[in-house]
Amino acid sequence: MKERISISLRLTLWFGCAFFAGWVLFGVSMWFNLSHTLKGERHQTLDRRLDRLEQLLSKDETATASKRDQDFEEFARATGNGLIDVLHPDGTLAVGSPTVAASSFPWPKIQADDPAMFVKVTSEGQPYLVLARPFSLAGSPLVMIAAAPEAGNLLVIQNFLWGLVASAPLLLLISSAGGYWISRRALKPVDRITATARSISISNISERIPVLQTGDELQRLSETCNAMLDRLELSVIQIKRFTADASHELRGPLSFTRTVAEIALKNPDADAESRIALQDIVDEAAKATILLEEMLTLARADSLPTALPRTRVNLSTLLREICDVARLTVEQHGLHLIARSEAIEENVLGDAAALKRLLWILIDNAIKYSNPNGTISISMVSNSRATEIQVRDNGIGISPADLPFVFDRFYRADLSRGIVEGNGLGLAIAKWIAETHQAELFASSEPGKGTMFTILFASEKAMEHDGANVDIAWEERSNSPAPATS
Repeated sequence: MKERISISLRLTLWFGCAFFAGWVLFGVSMWFNLSHTLKGERHQTLDRRLDRLEQLLSKDETATASKRDQDFEEFARATGNGLIDVLHPDGTLAVGSPTVAASSFPWPKIQADDPAMFVKVTSEGQPYLVLARPFSLAGSPLVMIAAAPEAGNLLVIQNFLWGLVASAPLLLLISSAGGYWISRRALKPVDRITATARSISISNISERIPVLQTGDELQRLSETCNAMLDRLELSVIQIKRFTADASHELRGPLSFTRTVAEIALKNPDADAESRIALQDIVDEAAKATILLEEMLTLARADSLPTALPRTRVNLSTLLREICDVARLTVEQHGLHLIARSEAIEENVLGDAAALKRLLWILIDNAIKYSNPNGTISISMVSNSRATEIQVRDNGIGISPADLPFVFDRFYRADLSRGIVEGNGLGLAIAKWIAETHQAELFASSEPGKGTMFTILFASEKAMEHDGANVDIAWEERSNSPAPATS
Protein backbone atom coordinates (compact mmCIF):
# COMPACT_ATOMS: atom_id res chain seq x y z
CA MET A 1 0.00 0.00 0.00
CA LYS A 2 1.35 3.40 -0.93
CA GLU A 3 2.43 5.36 2.12
CA ARG A 4 0.52 8.59 2.48
CA ILE A 5 2.37 11.83 3.20
CA SER A 6 0.69 14.52 5.28
CA ILE A 7 -0.21 17.83 3.67
CA SER A 8 2.02 19.75 6.08
CA LEU A 9 5.00 17.59 5.12
CA ARG A 10 4.26 17.97 1.43
CA LEU A 11 3.98 21.74 1.84
CA THR A 12 7.27 21.74 3.72
CA LEU A 13 8.97 19.75 0.95
CA TRP A 14 7.55 22.03 -1.73
CA PHE A 15 8.56 25.11 0.23
CA GLY A 16 12.07 23.74 0.77
CA CYS A 17 12.45 22.81 -2.91
CA ALA A 18 11.16 26.21 -4.02
CA PHE A 19 13.55 27.94 -1.65
CA PHE A 20 16.47 25.80 -2.84
CA ALA A 21 15.66 26.50 -6.49
CA GLY A 22 15.36 30.22 -5.72
CA TRP A 23 18.59 30.15 -3.77
CA VAL A 24 20.42 28.46 -6.69
CA LEU A 25 18.99 30.98 -9.15
CA PHE A 26 19.93 33.86 -6.85
CA GLY A 27 23.45 32.49 -6.29
CA VAL A 28 24.14 31.96 -10.00
CA SER A 29 22.82 35.39 -10.96
CA MET A 30 24.77 37.09 -8.17
CA TRP A 31 27.93 35.19 -9.14
CA PHE A 32 27.65 36.35 -12.74
CA ASN A 33 26.85 39.89 -11.63
CA LEU A 34 29.76 40.00 -9.19
CA SER A 35 32.16 38.50 -11.73
CA HIS A 36 31.06 40.95 -14.43
CA THR A 37 31.28 43.91 -12.04
CA LEU A 38 34.77 43.04 -10.82
CA LYS A 39 35.97 42.43 -14.36
CA GLY A 40 34.52 45.75 -15.52
CA GLU A 41 36.16 47.62 -12.63
CA ARG A 42 39.50 46.02 -13.46
CA HIS A 43 39.13 47.05 -17.10
CA GLN A 44 38.31 50.64 -16.08
CA THR A 45 41.30 50.76 -13.72
CA LEU A 46 43.73 49.69 -16.44
CA ASP A 47 42.11 51.97 -18.98
CA ARG A 48 42.39 55.03 -16.68
CA ARG A 49 45.97 54.08 -15.85
CA LEU A 50 46.94 54.13 -19.52
CA ASP A 51 45.09 57.42 -20.00
CA ARG A 52 47.19 59.01 -17.27
CA LEU A 53 50.33 57.43 -18.74
CA GLU A 54 49.52 58.86 -22.15
CA GLN A 55 49.07 62.30 -20.60
CA LEU A 56 52.40 61.96 -18.81
CA LEU A 57 54.24 60.89 -21.97
CA SER A 58 52.69 63.73 -23.97
CA LYS A 59 53.69 66.17 -21.25
CA ASP A 60 57.31 64.91 -21.23
CA GLU A 61 57.56 64.76 -25.03
CA THR A 62 60.08 67.65 -25.12
CA ALA A 63 61.80 66.67 -21.89
CA THR A 64 65.15 64.98 -21.69
CA ALA A 65 65.37 61.19 -21.75
CA SER A 66 66.44 61.00 -18.12
CA LYS A 67 63.58 63.24 -17.07
CA ARG A 68 61.08 61.04 -18.97
CA ASP A 69 62.56 57.88 -17.43
CA GLN A 70 62.36 59.37 -13.92
CA ASP A 71 58.76 60.53 -14.33
CA PHE A 72 57.81 57.18 -15.82
CA GLU A 73 59.40 55.27 -12.96
CA GLU A 74 57.66 57.40 -10.34
CA PHE A 75 54.33 56.97 -12.12
CA ALA A 76 54.83 53.22 -12.44
CA ARG A 77 55.70 52.78 -8.76
CA ALA A 78 52.70 54.87 -7.75
CA THR A 79 50.26 52.76 -9.77
CA GLY A 80 49.87 49.04 -10.33
CA ASN A 81 53.02 47.90 -8.54
CA GLY A 82 55.07 48.96 -11.52
CA LEU A 83 53.51 46.51 -14.01
CA ILE A 84 53.51 48.99 -16.87
CA ASP A 85 55.68 49.54 -19.96
CA VAL A 86 55.96 51.46 -23.23
CA LEU A 87 57.12 49.38 -26.19
CA HIS A 88 58.01 49.78 -29.82
CA PRO A 89 55.91 47.80 -32.29
CA ASP A 90 58.68 45.20 -32.47
CA GLY A 91 58.43 44.63 -28.71
CA THR A 92 61.56 46.51 -27.68
CA LEU A 93 61.42 49.06 -24.90
CA ALA A 94 60.65 52.62 -25.97
CA VAL A 95 61.15 53.85 -22.42
CA GLY A 96 63.23 52.04 -19.86
CA SER A 97 61.35 49.55 -17.68
CA PRO A 98 60.37 51.40 -14.53
CA THR A 99 60.60 48.36 -12.19
CA VAL A 100 62.18 44.92 -12.01
CA ALA A 101 58.69 43.38 -12.04
CA ALA A 102 57.88 45.07 -15.35
CA SER A 103 61.15 43.98 -16.94
CA SER A 104 60.59 40.32 -16.01
CA PHE A 105 56.89 40.22 -16.77
CA PRO A 106 55.88 38.05 -19.78
CA TRP A 107 54.29 40.78 -21.87
CA PRO A 108 52.29 39.50 -24.87
CA LYS A 109 53.28 40.39 -28.42
CA ILE A 110 51.29 43.43 -29.59
CA GLN A 111 51.42 45.15 -33.00
CA ALA A 112 51.19 48.91 -33.37
CA ASP A 113 48.26 48.66 -35.72
CA ASP A 114 46.29 46.36 -33.38
CA PRO A 115 43.34 47.93 -31.56
CA ALA A 116 43.28 48.21 -27.80
CA MET A 117 42.72 44.81 -26.25
CA PHE A 118 42.59 42.94 -22.96
CA VAL A 119 44.65 39.77 -22.65
CA LYS A 120 44.95 37.25 -19.81
CA VAL A 121 48.49 36.25 -18.86
CA THR A 122 49.81 33.89 -16.20
CA SER A 123 53.01 34.79 -14.35
CA GLU A 124 54.49 32.61 -11.62
CA GLY A 125 51.20 30.72 -11.34
CA GLN A 126 49.11 33.87 -10.83
CA PRO A 127 46.60 35.20 -13.39
CA TYR A 128 46.94 38.75 -14.67
CA LEU A 129 44.82 40.96 -16.90
CA VAL A 130 46.83 42.92 -19.48
CA LEU A 131 45.63 45.98 -21.43
CA ALA A 132 47.58 47.01 -24.55
CA ARG A 133 46.81 50.26 -26.35
CA PRO A 134 48.65 51.64 -29.39
CA PHE A 135 49.38 55.38 -29.55
CA SER A 136 51.74 57.81 -31.31
CA LEU A 137 54.37 60.05 -29.74
CA ALA A 138 56.18 62.61 -31.89
CA GLY A 139 55.06 60.73 -34.99
CA SER A 140 56.46 57.42 -33.75
CA PRO A 141 54.07 54.49 -33.23
CA LEU A 142 54.26 53.06 -29.72
CA VAL A 143 52.29 50.61 -27.58
CA MET A 144 51.34 51.27 -23.94
CA ILE A 145 50.83 48.15 -21.90
CA ALA A 146 49.77 47.63 -18.28
CA ALA A 147 48.92 44.60 -16.14
CA ALA A 148 46.91 44.05 -12.96
CA PRO A 149 46.61 40.84 -10.88
CA GLU A 150 43.27 39.03 -10.83
CA ALA A 151 43.95 37.10 -7.61
CA GLY A 152 41.98 39.62 -5.56
CA ASN A 153 38.93 39.35 -7.78
CA LEU A 154 39.13 35.57 -7.80
CA LEU A 155 39.41 35.53 -4.01
CA VAL A 156 36.30 37.69 -3.67
CA ILE A 157 34.36 35.42 -6.03
CA GLN A 158 35.63 32.30 -4.24
CA ASN A 159 34.63 33.69 -0.83
CA PHE A 160 31.23 34.58 -2.22
CA LEU A 161 30.73 31.03 -3.50
CA TRP A 162 31.87 29.52 -0.22
CA GLY A 163 29.49 31.82 1.63
CA LEU A 164 26.60 30.69 -0.54
CA VAL A 165 27.42 27.01 -0.11
CA ALA A 166 28.01 27.32 3.64
CA SER A 167 24.78 29.25 4.25
CA ALA A 168 22.64 26.93 2.12
CA PRO A 169 22.06 24.15 4.74
CA LEU A 170 21.26 26.66 7.50
CA LEU A 171 18.94 28.70 5.31
CA LEU A 172 17.32 25.53 3.97
CA LEU A 173 16.77 24.27 7.51
CA ILE A 174 15.32 27.61 8.63
CA SER A 175 13.07 27.85 5.59
CA SER A 176 11.87 24.23 5.99
CA ALA A 177 11.20 24.70 9.69
CA GLY A 178 9.40 27.94 8.97
CA GLY A 179 7.39 26.33 6.19
CA TYR A 180 6.47 23.40 8.42
CA TRP A 181 5.43 25.74 11.25
CA ILE A 182 3.34 27.87 8.91
CA SER A 183 1.69 24.83 7.30
CA ARG A 184 0.95 23.23 10.68
CA ARG A 185 -0.49 26.49 11.95
CA ALA A 186 -2.59 26.87 8.82
CA LEU A 187 -3.83 23.25 9.00
CA LYS A 188 -4.39 23.21 12.77
CA PRO A 189 -8.13 23.89 12.33
CA VAL A 190 -8.27 20.79 10.09
CA ASP A 191 -6.87 18.68 12.95
CA ARG A 192 -9.54 20.08 15.27
CA ILE A 193 -12.23 19.31 12.71
CA THR A 194 -10.88 15.78 12.28
CA ALA A 195 -10.66 15.12 16.02
CA THR A 196 -14.18 16.40 16.61
CA ALA A 197 -15.61 14.46 13.68
CA ARG A 198 -13.96 11.24 14.91
CA SER A 199 -15.36 11.72 18.41
CA ILE A 200 -18.95 12.07 17.19
CA SER A 201 -20.95 8.85 17.25
CA ILE A 202 -24.53 7.75 17.80
CA SER A 203 -24.21 8.44 21.51
CA ASN A 204 -23.14 12.09 21.04
CA ILE A 205 -24.40 12.88 17.56
CA SER A 206 -25.73 16.22 18.80
CA GLU A 207 -22.18 17.58 19.09
CA ARG A 208 -20.92 19.82 16.31
CA ILE A 209 -17.63 20.84 14.79
CA PRO A 210 -16.47 24.29 15.98
CA VAL A 211 -16.78 26.89 13.24
CA LEU A 212 -14.11 29.57 13.06
CA GLN A 213 -15.33 32.78 11.48
CA THR A 214 -12.42 33.04 9.06
CA GLY A 215 -14.40 33.31 5.83
CA ASP A 216 -12.16 30.75 4.13
CA GLU A 217 -12.50 27.17 2.90
CA LEU A 218 -12.13 25.75 6.42
CA GLN A 219 -15.17 27.67 7.63
CA ARG A 220 -17.20 26.39 4.68
CA LEU A 221 -15.97 22.83 5.36
CA SER A 222 -17.00 23.06 9.03
CA GLU A 223 -20.42 24.43 8.13
CA THR A 224 -20.92 21.71 5.52
CA CYS A 225 -19.96 18.97 7.99
CA ASN A 226 -22.31 20.40 10.62
CA ALA A 227 -25.15 20.54 8.10
CA MET A 228 -24.49 16.88 7.26
CA LEU A 229 -24.49 16.01 10.98
CA ASP A 230 -27.83 17.83 11.37
CA ARG A 231 -29.34 15.61 8.69
CA LEU A 232 -27.82 12.48 10.20
CA GLU A 233 -29.04 13.40 13.68
CA LEU A 234 -32.55 13.93 12.38
CA SER A 235 -32.49 10.53 10.69
CA VAL A 236 -31.12 8.82 13.81
CA ILE A 237 -33.76 10.47 15.99
CA GLN A 238 -36.48 9.28 13.63
CA ILE A 239 -35.10 5.72 13.68
CA LYS A 240 -34.84 5.73 17.48
CA ARG A 241 -38.35 7.10 17.84
CA PHE A 242 -39.71 4.51 15.43
CA THR A 243 -37.92 1.67 17.26
CA ALA A 244 -39.16 2.82 20.66
CA ASP A 245 -42.71 3.49 19.46
CA ALA A 246 -42.95 0.22 17.54
CA SER A 247 -41.58 -1.76 20.48
CA HIS A 248 -43.94 -0.06 22.88
CA GLU A 249 -47.00 -0.45 20.65
CA LEU A 250 -46.29 -4.14 20.04
CA ARG A 251 -46.08 -4.97 23.72
CA GLY A 252 -49.84 -4.72 24.15
CA PRO A 253 -50.87 -7.06 21.31
CA LEU A 254 -48.16 -9.56 22.27
CA SER A 255 -49.22 -9.57 25.91
CA PHE A 256 -52.86 -9.98 24.89
CA THR A 257 -52.00 -12.84 22.51
CA ARG A 258 -49.94 -14.61 25.14
CA THR A 259 -52.64 -14.17 27.79
CA VAL A 260 -55.37 -15.48 25.50
CA ALA A 261 -53.25 -18.51 24.56
CA GLU A 262 -52.45 -19.28 28.21
CA ILE A 263 -56.15 -19.06 29.12
CA ALA A 264 -57.04 -21.32 26.20
CA LEU A 265 -54.46 -23.88 27.41
CA LYS A 266 -56.36 -24.12 30.70
CA ASN A 267 -59.54 -25.18 28.87
CA PRO A 268 -59.97 -28.91 29.64
CA ASP A 269 -62.02 -29.37 26.49
CA ALA A 270 -59.13 -28.39 24.17
CA ASP A 271 -57.82 -31.27 22.09
CA ALA A 272 -54.16 -32.28 22.03
CA GLU A 273 -53.41 -30.69 18.65
CA SER A 274 -54.86 -27.38 19.77
CA ARG A 275 -52.85 -27.51 22.97
CA ILE A 276 -49.64 -27.95 20.99
CA ALA A 277 -50.49 -24.96 18.76
CA LEU A 278 -51.45 -22.81 21.77
CA GLN A 279 -48.22 -23.73 23.55
CA ASP A 280 -46.22 -22.71 20.47
CA ILE A 281 -48.04 -19.36 20.50
CA VAL A 282 -47.19 -18.84 24.18
CA ASP A 283 -43.51 -19.69 23.59
CA GLU A 284 -43.12 -17.48 20.54
CA ALA A 285 -44.96 -14.62 22.25
CA ALA A 286 -42.54 -14.93 25.19
CA LYS A 287 -39.55 -14.76 22.83
CA ALA A 288 -41.03 -11.76 21.02
CA THR A 289 -41.66 -10.04 24.36
CA ILE A 290 -38.02 -10.51 25.35
CA LEU A 291 -36.93 -9.10 21.99
CA LEU A 292 -39.16 -6.05 22.39
CA GLU A 293 -37.92 -5.44 25.92
CA GLU A 294 -34.31 -5.53 24.71
CA MET A 295 -35.11 -3.22 21.80
CA LEU A 296 -36.77 -0.80 24.23
CA THR A 297 -33.71 -0.99 26.49
CA LEU A 298 -31.40 -0.04 23.62
CA ALA A 299 -33.79 2.66 22.44
CA ARG A 300 -33.70 4.20 25.93
CA ALA A 301 -29.93 3.80 25.98
CA ASP A 302 -29.64 5.77 22.74
CA SER A 303 -31.86 8.58 23.94
CA LEU A 304 -30.64 8.66 27.56
CA PRO A 305 -27.12 7.18 27.59
CA THR A 306 -26.41 8.10 31.24
CA ALA A 307 -29.87 7.83 32.75
CA LEU A 308 -29.10 4.94 35.14
CA PRO A 309 -29.32 5.74 38.87
CA ARG A 310 -25.97 5.78 40.64
CA THR A 311 -25.26 4.27 44.06
CA ARG A 312 -22.21 2.66 45.66
CA VAL A 313 -22.16 -1.03 44.64
CA ASN A 314 -19.83 -3.65 46.12
CA LEU A 315 -18.59 -5.85 43.29
CA SER A 316 -17.74 -8.82 45.49
CA THR A 317 -21.25 -8.95 46.96
CA LEU A 318 -22.78 -8.40 43.53
CA LEU A 319 -20.76 -11.22 41.98
CA ARG A 320 -21.60 -13.60 44.82
CA GLU A 321 -25.32 -12.86 44.47
CA ILE A 322 -25.41 -13.35 40.70
CA CYS A 323 -23.45 -16.62 41.00
CA ASP A 324 -25.92 -17.95 43.61
CA VAL A 325 -28.81 -17.16 41.28
CA ALA A 326 -27.11 -18.52 38.16
CA ARG A 327 -25.80 -21.75 39.68
CA LEU A 328 -29.16 -23.53 39.49
CA THR A 329 -29.70 -22.52 35.86
CA VAL A 330 -26.18 -23.59 34.92
CA GLU A 331 -26.65 -26.99 36.55
CA GLN A 332 -30.03 -27.44 34.83
CA HIS A 333 -28.19 -27.22 31.50
CA GLY A 334 -25.75 -29.94 32.58
CA LEU A 335 -22.87 -27.53 33.13
CA HIS A 336 -20.54 -26.73 36.00
CA LEU A 337 -20.08 -23.27 37.49
CA ILE A 338 -16.79 -22.31 39.16
CA ALA A 339 -16.61 -18.94 40.90
CA ARG A 340 -13.32 -17.55 42.16
CA SER A 341 -12.94 -14.17 43.81
CA GLU A 342 -10.25 -12.50 45.85
CA ALA A 343 -11.12 -11.23 49.31
CA ILE A 344 -11.56 -7.63 48.20
CA GLU A 345 -14.03 -4.90 48.97
CA GLU A 346 -14.03 -2.93 45.74
CA ASN A 347 -16.92 -0.54 45.12
CA VAL A 348 -18.12 1.13 41.95
CA LEU A 349 -20.61 3.92 41.45
CA GLY A 350 -23.48 2.56 39.40
CA ASP A 351 -26.79 0.74 39.23
CA ALA A 352 -26.80 -2.67 40.90
CA ALA A 353 -29.67 -4.02 38.78
CA ALA A 354 -27.97 -3.01 35.55
CA LEU A 355 -24.66 -4.56 36.65
CA LYS A 356 -26.43 -7.79 37.54
CA ARG A 357 -28.02 -7.77 34.11
CA LEU A 358 -24.58 -7.25 32.55
CA LEU A 359 -23.17 -10.28 34.36
CA TRP A 360 -26.24 -12.38 33.66
CA ILE A 361 -26.02 -11.62 29.93
CA LEU A 362 -22.42 -12.89 29.91
CA ILE A 363 -23.32 -15.97 31.94
CA ASP A 364 -26.35 -16.68 29.76
CA ASN A 365 -24.18 -16.33 26.66
CA ALA A 366 -21.70 -18.83 28.16
CA ILE A 367 -24.56 -21.24 28.92
CA LYS A 368 -25.83 -21.07 25.34
CA TYR A 369 -22.48 -21.70 23.69
CA SER A 370 -20.91 -24.21 26.09
CA ASN A 371 -20.46 -27.83 25.12
CA PRO A 372 -22.39 -30.52 27.04
CA ASN A 373 -20.93 -31.15 30.50
CA GLY A 374 -18.83 -28.01 30.04
CA THR A 375 -17.56 -25.59 32.66
CA ILE A 376 -18.28 -21.91 33.15
CA SER A 377 -15.69 -20.04 35.18
CA ILE A 378 -16.26 -16.63 36.81
CA SER A 379 -13.34 -14.86 38.47
CA MET A 380 -12.56 -11.44 39.89
CA VAL A 381 -9.17 -9.91 40.69
CA SER A 382 -8.23 -6.37 41.66
CA ASN A 383 -5.27 -4.05 41.97
CA SER A 384 -4.76 -0.38 42.79
CA ARG A 385 -5.88 0.68 39.32
CA ALA A 386 -8.76 -1.59 38.35
CA THR A 387 -10.94 -4.57 39.08
CA GLU A 388 -11.24 -7.29 36.47
CA ILE A 389 -14.14 -9.73 36.16
CA GLN A 390 -13.83 -12.62 33.70
CA VAL A 391 -16.54 -14.97 32.44
CA ARG A 392 -15.13 -17.99 30.58
CA ASP A 393 -16.55 -21.02 28.87
CA ASN A 394 -15.03 -23.95 27.01
CA GLY A 395 -17.64 -23.98 24.25
CA ILE A 396 -17.59 -23.56 20.49
CA GLY A 397 -15.72 -20.25 20.56
CA ILE A 398 -15.85 -17.34 18.14
CA SER A 399 -13.94 -17.11 14.89
CA PRO A 400 -11.44 -14.24 14.46
CA ALA A 401 -13.57 -12.86 11.61
CA ASP A 402 -16.65 -12.58 13.87
CA LEU A 403 -14.93 -11.43 17.07
CA PRO A 404 -14.82 -7.67 16.24
CA PHE A 405 -18.61 -7.63 15.67
CA VAL A 406 -19.95 -9.59 18.65
CA PHE A 407 -21.12 -6.39 20.39
CA ASP A 408 -22.99 -5.10 17.32
CA ARG A 409 -26.75 -5.15 17.42
CA PHE A 410 -28.48 -8.15 15.84
CA TYR A 411 -25.12 -9.65 14.90
CA ARG A 412 -24.83 -13.41 15.23
CA ALA A 413 -21.95 -15.51 14.00
CA ASP A 414 -22.80 -17.96 11.23
CA LEU A 415 -21.54 -20.82 13.39
CA SER A 416 -24.15 -20.12 16.07
CA ARG A 417 -27.15 -19.68 13.80
CA GLY A 418 -29.52 -22.60 14.16
CA ILE A 419 -27.54 -24.02 17.11
CA VAL A 420 -28.68 -21.70 19.90
CA GLU A 421 -31.58 -19.32 20.22
CA GLY A 422 -31.01 -15.60 20.44
CA ASN A 423 -31.64 -12.26 18.78
CA GLY A 424 -28.18 -10.69 18.83
CA LEU A 425 -29.04 -7.86 21.26
CA GLY A 426 -27.77 -9.20 24.59
CA LEU A 427 -24.09 -8.36 24.13
CA ALA A 428 -25.01 -4.94 22.72
CA ILE A 429 -26.92 -4.22 25.94
CA ALA A 430 -24.00 -5.54 27.99
CA LYS A 431 -21.63 -3.20 26.14
CA TRP A 432 -23.92 -0.24 26.81
CA ILE A 433 -24.17 -1.04 30.53
CA ALA A 434 -20.37 -1.32 30.77
CA GLU A 435 -19.81 1.99 28.99
CA THR A 436 -22.41 3.67 31.19
CA HIS A 437 -20.38 2.56 34.23
CA GLN A 438 -17.13 3.80 32.63
CA ALA A 439 -15.91 0.22 32.31
CA GLU A 440 -14.37 -1.67 29.43
CA LEU A 441 -15.92 -4.86 28.05
CA PHE A 442 -14.10 -6.93 25.48
CA ALA A 443 -13.97 -10.51 24.28
CA SER A 444 -11.20 -12.95 23.41
CA SER A 445 -11.81 -16.38 21.96
CA GLU A 446 -10.31 -19.38 20.24
CA PRO A 447 -12.60 -21.45 18.03
CA GLY A 448 -13.28 -24.87 19.51
CA LYS A 449 -11.72 -24.00 22.87
CA GLY A 450 -13.95 -21.34 24.35
CA THR A 451 -14.56 -17.65 24.87
CA MET A 452 -13.66 -15.21 27.61
CA PHE A 453 -15.46 -11.92 28.30
CA THR A 454 -13.57 -9.43 30.46
CA ILE A 455 -14.96 -6.41 32.30
CA LEU A 456 -12.51 -3.81 33.62
CA PHE A 457 -13.78 -1.39 36.27
CA ALA A 458 -11.56 1.52 37.25
CA SER A 459 -11.00 1.62 40.99
CA GLU A 460 -12.45 4.43 43.08
CA LYS A 461 -8.98 5.76 43.89
CA ALA A 462 -7.96 5.79 40.25
CA MET A 463 -11.20 7.54 39.29
CA GLU A 464 -10.69 10.18 41.98
CA HIS A 465 -7.06 10.67 40.92
CA ASP A 466 -7.68 10.92 37.19
CA GLY A 467 -11.15 12.49 37.31
CA ALA A 468 -12.28 10.47 34.28
CA ASN A 469 -12.47 6.98 32.90
CA VAL A 470 -9.15 5.23 33.37
CA ASP A 471 -7.59 3.61 30.34
CA ILE A 472 -6.45 0.26 31.75
CA ALA A 473 -4.02 -1.85 29.77
CA TRP A 474 -3.60 -5.39 31.01
CA GLU A 475 -2.21 -6.69 27.75
CA GLU A 476 -1.20 -10.10 29.02
CA ARG A 477 -4.84 -10.84 29.88
CA SER A 478 -6.89 -8.94 27.33
CA ASN A 479 -4.90 -10.02 24.28
CA SER A 480 -4.57 -13.70 25.09
CA PRO A 481 -7.18 -16.22 23.88
CA ALA A 482 -9.52 -17.71 26.41
CA PRO A 483 -8.06 -20.95 27.69
CA ALA A 484 -10.16 -24.04 27.86
CA THR A 485 -11.48 -24.62 31.35
CA SER A 486 -11.31 -28.11 32.68
